[in-house]
Amino acid sequence: MTTTTETVREIALRQPASIRVFEKFGIDYCCGGRKPLADACSARNLPLDSVLAALEAVSADPAPATEDWTKATLASLSEHITSVHHAYVKQELPRLALLAGKVVARHGDTQAELPAIQKILEELDEDLLAHLAKEEAVLFPYIARLERSMRAGSARPGNSFGTIANPISTMTQEHDAAGALMAEIRGLSHDFAPPAGACPTYHAFYGGLKEFEQDLHRHVHLENNILFPRAIELDTSAS
Repeated sequence: MTTTTETVREIALRQPASIRVFEKFGIDYCCGGRKPLADACSARNLPLDSVLAALEAVSADPAPATEDWTKATLASLSEHITSVHHAYVKQELPRLALLAGKVVARHGDTQAELPAIQKILEELDEDLLAHLAKEEAVLFPYIARLERSMRAGSARPGNSFGTIANPISTMTQEHDAAGALMAEIRGLSHDFAPPAGACPTYHAFYGGLKEFEQDLHRHVHLENNILFPRAIELDTSAS
């Protein structure tokens, strides 16, 4: 049974179907998942009883079984993150930038939040692409090598960063920064709600931003809450 003092992160890990509820209510379960459920609801002015009821409902009727990434190899989890979530970011950011340009050109003079959202999106694009490149070129390959060496009983592979907690700390901080930028966009867009009479492009832009935030939460959840803690545990055992 879910308690109000349990953190959002703990609930998401214990009950993966709860992620559907958190997405519905706009509750961050990755970067912001360290908050107790009661505090997370209070921060978004959400009725705690309604959220608890929704969590109990999905507990009784869970989502179809999906891959349990807590049991998968770290290499396969890293590959999944890269092929699914990194690929999505690289594909979706240019599309969102194009939509942003269109709505700003058409409505930017009367909707002051649109140029602000466009600027934040440009910052997010720059930060995330650099972040993904570091994970794909350095961190994820090292995690895979570390896992292979441990299975083979061989020496831990060399690196230039010392304990793996060092680059993971940097990646986690960058996740927090990306989450904060998306939170700014959510606030400026009034929870991704286009104004009355908005054109289809406006709706497509806000709908795309909402989907992007949801995917980013799933993406960061897999890294912050599953991949990184397991990699640190493996690295510690190899010391």
